[in-house]
Amino acid sequence: MTTDTAVEPASPGSDGSKVLQRDRVVIRFAGDSGDGMQLTGDRFTSETAAFGNDLSTLPNFPAEIRAPAGTLPGVSSFQLHFANYDILTPGDRPDVLVAMNPAALKANIADLPQGGVLIVNTDEFTKRNLAKVGYETNPLEDGSLTEKYQVHAIPMATLTRTALEETGLSKKDAERAKNMFALGLLSWMFHRPSESTERFLREKFAKKPEIAEANILAFRAGHNYGETTEAFAVTYEVAPAKLAPGTYRQITGNTALAYGIVAAGRVTGLPVFLGSYPITPASDILHELSKHKNFGVTTVQAEDEIAGVGAALGAAFGGALGVTTTSGPGISLKSETIGLAVALELPLLVIDVQRGGPSTGLPTKTEQADLLQAMFGRNGEAPLPIIAPASPGDCFDAAIEAATIAVKYRTPVILLSDGSLANGSEPWKVPDVESLPSVDPGFATEPNAPDGSGEFWPYLRDEQTLARPWAVPGTPGLEHRIGGLEKADGRGSISYDPDNHDKMVRLRAAKIANIPVPDVVVDDPDGDAELLVVGWGSTYGPIGAGCRRVRALGHSIAQVHLRNLNPLPANLGEVLSRYKRVLVPEMNLGQLALLLRGRYLVDAHSYTKVAGLPFKAEELQNLFLDHLSGVRA
Repeated sequence: MTTDTAVEPASPGSDGSKVLQRDRVVIRFAGDSGDGMQLTGDRFTSETAAFGNDLSTLPNFPAEIRAPAGTLPGVSSFQLHFANYDILTPGDRPDVLVAMNPAALKANIADLPQGGVLIVNTDEFTKRNLAKVGYETNPLEDGSLTEKYQVHAIPMATLTRTALEETGLSKKDAERAKNMFALGLLSWMFHRPSESTERFLREKFAKKPEIAEANILAFRAGHNYGETTEAFAVTYEVAPAKLAPGTYRQITGNTALAYGIVAAGRVTGLPVFLGSYPITPASDILHELSKHKNFGVTTVQAEDEIAGVGAALGAAFGGALGVTTTSGPGISLKSETIGLAVALELPLLVIDVQRGGPSTGLPTKTEQADLLQAMFGRNGEAPLPIIAPASPGDCFDAAIEAATIAVKYRTPVILLSDGSLANGSEPWKVPDVESLPSVDPGFATEPNAPDGSGEFWPYLRDEQTLARPWAVPGTPGLEHRIGGLEKADGRGSISYDPDNHDKMVRLRAAKIANIPVPDVVVDDPDGDAELLVVGWGSTYGPIGAGCRRVRALGHSIAQVHLRNLNPLPANLGEVLSRYKRVLVPEMNLGQLALLLRGRYLVDAHSYTKVAGLPFKAEELQNLFLDHLSGVRA
């Protein structure tokens, strides 16, 4: 999948090393949770985005807030895949692994392919640290690594301390900058620009200029080490990707969701109210939205999940765009209030950034196990629309679509993101705000009773959408009450009539079922594939990459990706029936496959994974080849 072409040094003044042109590279930074691997990876990503490469990232956090230093549970990593063409995943295996200690090496070395580049901080390879992770001998000295990999053993902490000797920092404080030494070295190896990193460090530590300068010195020391040492005979270049014209920025899924919510407030003309309780991996949405009061956004960090969604629903009753953000455990707590929103028929945007479960489960890991909870996790018949973005950048559009449906059809909408989308990043083309379609909330302004009584009937429905009128409290002549008890159709008075309840349940279900969603688009280049792969949410990238690989081997395969999970696209049943075999890879135990079997009576085959990590392209390629060859029943 990677091509290398050796060329002469770029100029006579260069360091004399050969430059290899590569079409793509995968780098993984790994170290202790206190080694700054996320910051290091994020800065390398920012420089790569500024350079113009297409990219995709996968941060991987320890599950424990303060895991014991130097242990396997405490390893933190950041993987970046960048290329000169459009890519779909953060990559399967790293071409370059930076390991800051023995634990990071042991946790990640199995993923490094033979011949890969291994850069190791030798200062941490003490007997004590080696023993912590079960190394009986030092792998840097026993030949076990040099036989398989291009090993660069570098005393990063020592070199960083040397570079910072004149700053007056203590030994401990100086060593904290060793991640910047690693960043400088990798920036030299891959010809990344460095100006914005130095500017970032000065801005980040503006109140502590001595720390800023220390980090910059460490960064430059790493860069200079690459230039002056003879250990690196080769550097690498990855040309910019050919992206559509426009203004781009690097964006994570959570940031894109936050921006999408702000944009939704602008296109609907509604003030935005976020009622939220902090929970991994959704908290960043709350943090980001709290910065945008100038766009009419109000954020409340509630005392618990129930209070957060209750406040958001109250804001919706008051005429705002009510939003609540959470993860799977929070959806469980919010379920009664979401059911109330179904009965009240008020707009409410519920964002579920899925993580491993059940219960507290795997807070820092990703999963897709909340689909059935989103579909059915309420008492009674309480259907609502469900939308799942496919990539970090797509979270922006998904948020606007979800809010539009909520406002137009007076219903709560659940948006299913997940941990890999939330923390992963990619280049995002910044949209022209003026091009976003406007949405009229259509507030009721006059009494609407058909009998001419001059009353306001809160459940008199629009004939086309079946949505009830939305009246802002305090509007003269539109005084009304709503609540969780069943209401009479039209008038909205409390009703215990069996026939009325039957009618209201069916009306609410019909309103959701009749929401028009785009037809599903089939990716079947040859038009003769027998195997159709169906995915949803963040599986889009790995499935797409796996299909690309299979087609490159000369096989036909079709792909369908579902963004709208309730209601499903009208043409989906017909599409499924055209293929001899339907395969559904999911990061759960087969939830979408269960729905497809029940709805369309299709023999959908499941491939499931609940390891807290996304699928790999190679993994799915082999799966697809097995199905194409008939190996899998």
